[in-house]
Amino acid sequence: MEKRFYSQPGDHIETRAPVTVSRYRGFTRANHWLTAASLIVLLVSGMALFHPSLYGLTALFGGGQATRWLHPFVGVLLFFSFLVLFLQLWRLNLPRPEDVTWVEHIGEVMKGEEEKLPELGKYNAGQKFVFWAMSALILVLIVSGVMIWEEYFPHLVSIPLRRWAVLVHSLAAVAIILVFILHVYAAFWTRGTIRAMTKGTVTGGWAWRHHRKWLRELAGREGRGPAE
Repeated sequence: MEKRFYSQPGDHIETRAPVTVSRYRGFTRANHWLTAASLIVLLVSGMALFHPSLYGLTALFGGGQATRWLHPFVGVLLFFSFLVLFLQLWRLNLPRPEDVTWVEHIGEVMKGEEEKLPELGKYNAGQKFVFWAMSALILVLIVSGVMIWEEYFPHLVSIPLRRWAVLVHSLAAVAIILVFILHVYAAFWTRGTIRAMTKGTVTGGWAWRHHRKWLRELAGREGRGPAE
């Protein structure tokens, strides 16, 4: 909240802006939203091709033929878009000892009593789970997707193996939908998180409450700019 300081009635009112902390640069935010948009297009187009009852969704992309053409190319876009994010963030998502404590005390997290837990770096265990789950599932989806992309790779694998690839691709798609829902829900549930990917900043209070270790690290790097 912003702070106001009052003197006598009629005096000038001074307003002090809340302290903000840079969390993501513009390039990282743009990359994130490109990845999110690609994933949404893939989810909708994939469902349209998955079952006849959902075929009507192909109208959103100009019909069945356009959807069948669009889906694999957006899949390639998703892979490379997420790869850029992965190369930027994988070190920050490596497991730490405090992550185990965070998971063991998930009840305190749900009750908003994170002050009882160890100080955390830029990401908590839940965020790291989403990151690594997305990494693994996107890799499975791109490999299995290429195996069933008959237009360009008709003889890459045998027909029996291609059928298995279809099954794996479908299961991975269901799994990534669930992880995506978890990611979006957590972003809205933790108040103040969305602005990190819209404005690139969070409030000082948010950083102190949820990622105190990361905030201390930023304070120790004066003049070096925001975190990646």
